[in-house]
Amino acid sequence: MYRICLVEDERSLRDMISLNLELEGYAVDTYADGAQALKLFSGPIHFDLIILDVMLPHVSGFDLCKEIRQHSTVPVLFLSAKGTTSDRVNGLKLGANDYLVKPFDLEELLLKVQILINGSVLIETNSAYQIGDKEVNFTSFEVLNTEGKLLHTFTKREVQLLALFIEKQGKVVSRNEILDRLWGSEQIPTSRTIDNYILNFRKLFEIDPKNPRYFHSIRGVGYKFTQSEG
Repeated sequence: MYRICLVEDERSLRDMISLNLELEGYAVDTYADGAQALKLFSGPIHFDLIILDVMLPHVSGFDLCKEIRQHSTVPVLFLSAKGTTSDRVNGLKLGANDYLVKPFDLEELLLKVQILINGSVLIETNSAYQIGDKEVNFTSFEVLNTEGKLLHTFTKREVQLLALFIEKQGKVVSRNEILDRLWGSEQIPTSRTIDNYILNFRKLFEIDPKNPRYFHSIRGVGYKFTQSEG
């Protein structure tokens, strides 16, 4: 079950959003105070989505977003009665993924939530992950060798796909799951597009790309990532 954190000081709105998210099958933690939420976001973050009101008591949603981005790439959705272009741009510059102006349509909110969650994989950005003799930095999207030399800089989609494989390590990941998690309601790519991502991973991480140790194709099903001989 996906977990959502909702920080909203208006009780009736907070209760309405929480109820409808729970009806959609999400687990929801709610907070009414910016200072309280700041303590929550000062360390590792274990949510799949964070929804922030901009105007909160004690600590604003903008300041909370700054803190979140010190630790995580978890999707952030701003809710605000301030809908000017400058407000939206400011929110997005701080690292938010989307911005919804109050009053909003409930269906639009639920759709944005679905898109943001489906397009993300929770992974701590202050961590590095080792694949063979390469290190992946999820903060900078960089791949380094043992000497710390930069070998490759990932796109956001590459990072999302790699994070999904790490999350599902040792398990077969179907093409449909990849499409649902990474593309959501966006235009669906061709199967060849996913194959090309796998080929690029093999070129980067495998000693012998034709005999992969880490990134395996499971014919007719999907792919499997493993850290041991497959």
